[in-house]
Amino acid sequence: MLVEGARASQLGIADSASAGSISQRELAARVIYRPGELLEAAPGIIASQHSGEGKANQFYLRGFNLDHGTDLRTTLDDMPVNQRSHAHGQGWTDLNFLIPEITARLDYGKGPYSAQAGDFASAGSASIVYSNRLPRSVASATVGQNGYARAVVAGSPDFADGSLLYALEAVHNDGPFTRPDDYRKLNAVLRYSLGYANNGLSITAMAYRGRWNSTDQIPLRAVEDGTLGRFDAIDGSDGGAAQRTSLSGVWRRTGNDSADKVSVYIIRNKLDLFSNFSYYLNDPVDGDQFAQPDRRVTTGLNASRTWHYHSASGSQAGNHLLTVGVQAQNDNIINGLYHTRERIKLDAVREDHIVEGSTGVYAEEHAYWNEWFRTVAGLRADGYRFQVNGDTKRSSQLSPSAGVALGPWQKTELYLNAGSGFHSNDARGVLAGADGLVRSNGYEIGVRSEVVPKLQLALSVYRLDFESELTYVGDEGTTEAGPPSRRNGVEFSAYYKPQRWLSIDFDAAYAKARSRVAAPAWIPGAVEGVAQLALTVDRGPWTGALRLRYFGPRPLTEDNSVRSHRSVTLNGRVGYRINERTRIEIEGFNLTNRRDSAIDYYYASRLRGEAEAHDDVHFHPIEARTARATLVYQF
Repeated sequence: MLVEGARASQLGIADSASAGSISQRELAARVIYRPGELLEAAPGIIASQHSGEGKANQFYLRGFNLDHGTDLRTTLDDMPVNQRSHAHGQGWTDLNFLIPEITARLDYGKGPYSAQAGDFASAGSASIVYSNRLPRSVASATVGQNGYARAVVAGSPDFADGSLLYALEAVHNDGPFTRPDDYRKLNAVLRYSLGYANNGLSITAMAYRGRWNSTDQIPLRAVEDGTLGRFDAIDGSDGGAAQRTSLSGVWRRTGNDSADKVSVYIIRNKLDLFSNFSYYLNDPVDGDQFAQPDRRVTTGLNASRTWHYHSASGSQAGNHLLTVGVQAQNDNIINGLYHTRERIKLDAVREDHIVEGSTGVYAEEHAYWNEWFRTVAGLRADGYRFQVNGDTKRSSQLSPSAGVALGPWQKTELYLNAGSGFHSNDARGVLAGADGLVRSNGYEIGVRSEVVPKLQLALSVYRLDFESELTYVGDEGTTEAGPPSRRNGVEFSAYYKPQRWLSIDFDAAYAKARSRVAAPAWIPGAVEGVAQLALTVDRGPWTGALRLRYFGPRPLTEDNSVRSHRSVTLNGRVGYRINERTRIEIEGFNLTNRRDSAIDYYYASRLRGEAEAHDDVHFHPIEARTARATLVYQF
């Protein structure tokens, strides 16, 4: 049975004003250029790219340049997507294996207010859930400008008293670049499920492979003097290849008074990445290209039990939910850093064998004291073991959290939240003297209202402190631990469905990020203002969507003397249902053909022939206006 309607109300459900859930129907209505942009359905998140399409996206949220995922915990069906102690960046989050057609739901939260979240969740968390069954099997084919082609087939036939979900995807994309990305992706999912979502089990196998060329960020000075075009590359041999395979299982049992859940997984990731951000700064002869290979096997277990204590009256008032859980993860990693020229190794900077293990236990209680007052209280304990080339260091932390929800009165709720979280540092840095786990402390007050019919509003004001700030070093492709930081911000979101066939989304966020040192300094790359406005229409045989995204300017230096420019993009889709089974869609990206940047950095580089280094803005352009056409057949 497929039930369609407005966005589900979060009144009486969500623990904060900044948490929510996006349905499959809402996700399908979004106009996305790349899979990672599905996370932008969560208000305040920006997903960008500064390299080839196969590389992990750059993420921004709550005053953070999250690099490739640090401090944004991302999971798919309880499997971690963030890769710790990664060759290129801590918390590497590659979502190119995501298949939107089988994505059932996106649950999101902001701030360190949940005892269940753990590592990397201080700025926010995104939990992606794949379907066990599809309403109909689907096949689609897409062609577009710049060599874009995509084919997908997915279905879930009955099999052995259960359901066998399958999905196959193939993609090619050159992008607008002078040296084409030549991105080639093959992707597959196979899942057997038995029973139901709350009482049953599923076993899932996934496999992804991608190869690409990269046009990394280029110096502004070379574009302004005509040496380079906006879509030109400096090192034509930059690029990479990635593989991901996994096998996972989830078992659930739900009774009247308790619920159990156990999930296990094994993931194999492989990455070969070649980058050159400073060109000829360090080596005027062979250039500064470097390779960052990463091989890892990640295994893990998540288990939890929830006890439901019912009130004697049978009403919600007096109910209590107590959840106790354990999360264990182990990463066996071999990675390195090499100086290369045209992907040929010249010398090794370092080679490491890393074994990083962690165990987290938590308890969290939701209490409904009466019809207008409920609380959540949690405590989490984490222990980490960092081993690099045989040397070992351990680290641990306790993380308490608490929240209060008052209401609803006149369909309006007030939330108060506080909590501690953390991110783990790269094991190589930990063995060199950095802290293993870095504490964050967050505070938030928020309100959610549906007092106006068909309109859902949410507003939150927050503060987030970190004991040590992770920053991205653009000319080395690494992250390093910096001074303590503080972020103050405000977020607002609105969802309005005045008609059954029309919905309007708007969200905006602003953050102030500063280092907490003797003389407070700006944090380079820290996002400040972002906003999105989306309109979705589904009337008769016609469907349509427009999305305007604003990505505001950011400081690129600690004294704020150099700032990036804003980026504004308008994407849209028009669709027509030919019959019950067949529809055609046309999508357009960057419809106003703006010449904005997808990302900006400021650092020193030297081009071939330059006598000395130059501090300069280095940028990656947003894609030029492009169109794609898709034929979808359901069977």
